[in-house]
Amino acid sequence: MEQQNYSNHRRYVPAFHLLAGSLVLVVFFYTAFRLGKVLISGHWVLTRMVYYSLMPFIVGSVLVLLFWYSRRFALAAQDRAIRAEESLRYYILTGKAIDKRITMSQIIALRFAPDEELVALTQQAAEKNMSRDEIKKAIKNWRADNCRA
Repeated sequence: MEQQNYSNHRRYVPAFHLLAGSLVLVVFFYTAFRLGKVLISGHWVLTRMVYYSLMPFIVGSVLVLLFWYSRRFALAAQDRAIRAEESLRYYILTGKAIDKRITMSQIIALRFAPDEELVALTQQAAEKNMSRDEIKKAIKNWRADNCRA
């Protein structure tokens, strides 16, 4: 496996992000187009035409929601685990709880900092309100996270 660093640390799964995401969007927009066509044509009075246009649109909408929330819920669970791990790591290194000013986004970025840089970088992030990108760029010796979703 290639050495992880700032430029290659993002995880991209083509089958999920590109293929599945594109197909879900195609289904949603196609069914929205069909429903709009029926409603604009004035045939919406005919229950059967509305049914055959509305049901696929509802299914397409549900697919979009499932696609979005399946990823959001997984990331939320991962974020909670990262917060717990990094809070424990900071406590082990300093004997103190992590600064309350540190945001979840900053904690997620700090997971790439090695033990030698973590304490100073955490203080710097709290004092300067650094973005996650600034924190990642400030890391000198990248600590790879190969166990992420």
